[in-house]
Amino acid sequence: MIALLQRVARARVEVAGAVVGAIDQGLLLFVCAEPADTPAVAARLVDKVLKLRIFSDEAGKMNRSLQDVAGGLLVVSQFTLAADTGGGNRPGFSAAAPPALGRALYNEVLRVARDKHPLVQAGVFGADMQVHLVNDGPVTIPLRMR
Repeated sequence: MIALLQRVARARVEVAGAVVGAIDQGLLLFVCAEPADTPAVAARLVDKVLKLRIFSDEAGKMNRSLQDVAGGLLVVSQFTLAADTGGGNRPGFSAAAPPALGRALYNEVLRVARDKHPLVQAGVFGADMQVHLVNDGPVTIPLRMR
């Protein structure tokens, strides 16, 4: 799985003008499934995201996890993370999982996250979404799980 993680002061996702998911302090997680991904890969991604120490402690060091700060997690599907921009000016997306697998793995990420963390919100798989965020730091971290 390919993921992009952003530490946020707040974030929300809208579909057709309606808010479908919103958090205050926490993490915005964009996820893209690849064809070889499995539910175990999705679970490892969630474990990493929940435990990654990227929130400041009392000394201002990145030493606290999402779970430590009791922050929110907003998960958004984004197949464009698999973009191939190597040939020409139009990106290709054949490295992304087919839609049925992508949806299943996105739902698995959400299931595991909701089992392990009390505040999980989500976008809508395959929808045209508007994502609003205030990046805190800014802190933006790419992740790749295999």
